[in-house]
Amino acid sequence: MIIMGILFLLSIITIYLFVERFRLIKRADQLDENFMNRIKDNILDGKIDSARNLCQSNESPVARMIEKGISRIGKPLKDISAAIENTGKLEVYRMEQNLASLATISGAAPMIGFLGTVIGMILAFHQMAAAGGQIDVEMLAEGIYTAMSTTVAGLVVGIMAYVGYNYLVAKVDKVVYTMEANATEFMDLLNDPN
Repeated sequence: MIIMGILFLLSIITIYLFVERFRLIKRADQLDENFMNRIKDNILDGKIDSARNLCQSNESPVARMIEKGISRIGKPLKDISAAIENTGKLEVYRMEQNLASLATISGAAPMIGFLGTVIGMILAFHQMAAAGGQIDVEMLAEGIYTAMSTTVAGLVVGIMAYVGYNYLVAKVDKVVYTMEANATEFMDLLNDPN
């Protein structure tokens, strides 16, 4: 049935999006514990290029934010803060990309499953009407079985997408918190280098 094909396709998309986003967010969450201490030491020693190189050798959003701040050293603190904030917004956007698709699938899949149920029930009743007085219980059971299968499939896909979406949103929130904490630490360093 077409509905089951659509639900199968949505399940493949759900798994792909979850795995792809999970891997990206996991990479974004990997930051050396001593990263900010090393940045601080380099800046206090006047080794701005070393601090910038340290940021470039790290693939995390925090490193890209701090690198943007380092590139603005010497400008007013307000400009540095704005540059870091804008970079942070871009990094969050990158991490949240396609999460809305998971949320959409989590809502749409059960409805598509219910649509399949309704269509299946209509077909079962149509077969009953066409059979006249010769209603076959096996025919009715087969129609109901087909109809209910789409509901189960829709709910399974919807639940997978819903759980995946919420898990990834929680992971993104954790990374955003880390980004904010490190950005604040960097700005404090520039405000009071002692």
